[in-house]
Amino acid sequence: MRTFWLLLAGLFLAIPYAHAQQDTLIQVQLDRKKDGNPVYQRAVVMKQGAADTAVLFFRGGHGIAQLSAASDGRKNLSMFVAKRLTDYLQARTALVMMDCPTDQWGATDQSNRATTCLDDYRTSRQHADDVRAVMARLKSDHGITRFFLMGHSKGTMSSRWLAVNLGKEISGSIHTGSMTSSDPWGQFASAFRIPYDTIATPILFVHNENDACPTTSYMAIQRYAGENLTTIRGGTPEGHICGGGHYHSFQGREAEVSKAIMDWIRARRG
Repeated sequence: MRTFWLLLAGLFLAIPYAHAQQDTLIQVQLDRKKDGNPVYQRAVVMKQGAADTAVLFFRGGHGIAQLSAASDGRKNLSMFVAKRLTDYLQARTALVMMDCPTDQWGATDQSNRATTCLDDYRTSRQHADDVRAVMARLKSDHGITRFFLMGHSKGTMSSRWLAVNLGKEISGSIHTGSMTSSDPWGQFASAFRIPYDTIATPILFVHNENDACPTTSYMAIQRYAGENLTTIRGGTPEGHICGGGHYHSFQGREAEVSKAIMDWIRARRG
């Protein structure tokens, strides 16, 4: 009898861990070198239990996460995602923190200015090929069969161009606080020439109507997002207008944003 109760107690103690969050660093060696060294595409997979759907997330700022351990994944998430991370890990869904490949790890500073991982890379077929390599690893090692892209702020330069270049290899793309013009250093001018009419899968734009960042205009988003736009209203205007808080990053409206995104994904999963 004592053995029975010990086994039963062990079972109940194990239950909370059955769906514990699992973070895994994946690293794919690419078919090119830089200065004679192998080039890698890295990402961190975050999930709770089994998942068949992945949301590939591209961070804002300079976009260079320099992932080297599984613990680096959550550190590089945009604040509005990090605050509601468990929302994004529901319904057999994994969140994948994407990095720029190691040959794009150039100089960065606190201003978010970068010298690499810019338009010439993000608009390229090579960027799509690098992401394909991660998708293949997610399929083989994690059982992922469905992929969505998600970018925030400058990260939408990746999510939108990849939506163009990956075609029907993905199930859809989500773009939050999207770039609509060049940054203060003249980078990401390709925001003006994204061919939305060539994107083959569903698109969701999420934007705060009071976004005060000059390079992420709500009025500009309205012009081309149409019925694909989810408007967020209100929030907490604290912090830098283009930074991790404020309206631009949905401060005070994080739950509303995660619900809108996950409802949209569920509707397209069938």
